[in-house]
Amino acid sequence: MISVCIPTFNGEKYIESQLASVLSQIGRNDEVIISDDCSTDGTLDVIERIGDERIKISTNSSNLHYVKNVENAVRAASGDIIFLCDQDDVWVDNKVSVTLKALEQADLVVSNCYVTDGNLKVTHDSYFALRNTKPNKYLALMLGSPYLGCCMAFKADVAKKALPFPEYITSHDTWLGNVGAFFFRTKFIDDRLIFYRRHGGNASILAGSSKNPYYLRLFNRLKIVRGLLSRL
Repeated sequence: MISVCIPTFNGEKYIESQLASVLSQIGRNDEVIISDDCSTDGTLDVIERIGDERIKISTNSSNLHYVKNVENAVRAASGDIIFLCDQDDVWVDNKVSVTLKALEQADLVVSNCYVTDGNLKVTHDSYFALRNTKPNKYLALMLGSPYLGCCMAFKADVAKKALPFPEYITSHDTWLGNVGAFFFRTKFIDDRLIFYRRHGGNASILAGSSKNPYYLRLFNRLKIVRGLLSRL
């Protein structure tokens, strides 16, 4: 069984096209977990109008912000395989099949993607090239995270190890990627499997290099190390 976890917040503009690209690829017994973080627009109305019984909606009683909202979605997943999914991207039509094939030899898979503007016009053909991605777990931990959550899928055992997310982490992508890298088998694949939409309303960070000062980036990496040590 597949669980697709989508944290939402004021995503009415794009959520319908994203869900269409997801629902067309998963089976009748799979599920889409929506964790809504107190949207004030028509996000939930759009989702409910789709009327697909595979969609399961939970709404937060207060605004938890992005990392905790992702955690809520992952906690609610009951599938053997969990896909993370942003509310505003679009999946390439073979994302599920290619990812499941890769998961035959790994526990966590990170795919490449196309980077686009708000209208899905491709601005960068390869996110990996844009970020100079180096899938070495030690380099990734010390020099910068190559893990992009919306391009990630993993087995339920990875989720069990990662939950609960440490209160002090600032990036679910980095946390889940490092849990996969240090406790399981992780695989990067060059297939571009989503159109990664970048626009002014994104809840997650922009594609590209971090703008945080080096001392803050180092501090955040030490938080990840602390979290990993706590799971030994």
